[in-house]
Amino acid sequence: MTKTIRVALAGAGAFGIKHLDGIQNIDGVEVVSLISRDLDKTREVAGKYGIQHVTTDLAEALALPEVDAVILCTPTQMHASQTLACLKAGKHVQVEIPLCDVLADGEEVVQVAQASGLVAMCGHTRRFNPSHQWVHRRIAAGEFNVQQMDVQTYFFRRTNMNALGQPRSWTDHLLWHHAAHTVDLFAHQARSPIVQANALQGPIHPTLGIAMDMSIQLKAANGAICTLSLSFNNDGPLGTFFRYIGDTGTYIARYDDLFTGKDEKIDVSAVDVSMNGIELQDREFFAAIREGREPNSSVAQVLPCYRVLHELEQQLK
Repeated sequence: MTKTIRVALAGAGAFGIKHLDGIQNIDGVEVVSLISRDLDKTREVAGKYGIQHVTTDLAEALALPEVDAVILCTPTQMHASQTLACLKAGKHVQVEIPLCDVLADGEEVVQVAQASGLVAMCGHTRRFNPSHQWVHRRIAAGEFNVQQMDVQTYFFRRTNMNALGQPRSWTDHLLWHHAAHTVDLFAHQARSPIVQANALQGPIHPTLGIAMDMSIQLKAANGAICTLSLSFNNDGPLGTFFRYIGDTGTYIARYDDLFTGKDEKIDVSAVDVSMNGIELQDREFFAAIREGREPNSSVAQVLPCYRVLHELEQQLK
């Protein structure tokens, strides 16, 4: 009988709940500890999912001998330090995107992870969404090559709210969080490293202290290009929309839905065992632990993305 993987999950907010929902569909995995800053809210969420141990202290959960692995759904600014804490405690770890917001911190995580022999993965969900998987399989089969990606990442965040419409205790970031999805996906789909990157940003928000609008251009070594537009000011359809322009077709991905360039829907329901990208990345994390292998979206695989983000940050300064 396969041993149950016992998990501590840090962060009982919008994304933590998405992971809890996904894990319910995965056999042989049990969440045994829930960590978040508001004890009463954490107990409420834990009660809904039958989680016995609740704490506001990650170190307390890491000290539990039954915990095999940790999923971090905490504020961006904590990601690198908490990932290091998990690895140093001997726990496999999946940290939500982004890996870091300072390149040197991400580089340290990769070094410690490689020395530990543990599974260390970052939640670059776009690699797992069935729509993008479908395109990637065509690319891997030599049936389609990306010439250009045109991407729009649009949210309405003029106040500091999370995906559930609740006040955030930290500030999100267009470059280190939302651009990370596309920078990594572009290199992954082009199957070529990014060799040129440019960025422009709009005015800095007077209270949030971040740019609310940004434009990024990327070029891969094989000549493919990507144009990315990002906004927290957009009062309209929300989310990220991808247009793949290639040598044999055009595809438009809207989250888990995929269309041709003529807006004909493509059935991606049989691409994987679920249509839920978060669940699929969790499945990959647990499979890598069981099989003793490097996962897709390991911290080492995604580190080049953060080198590009660092370069762009230097430009914007």
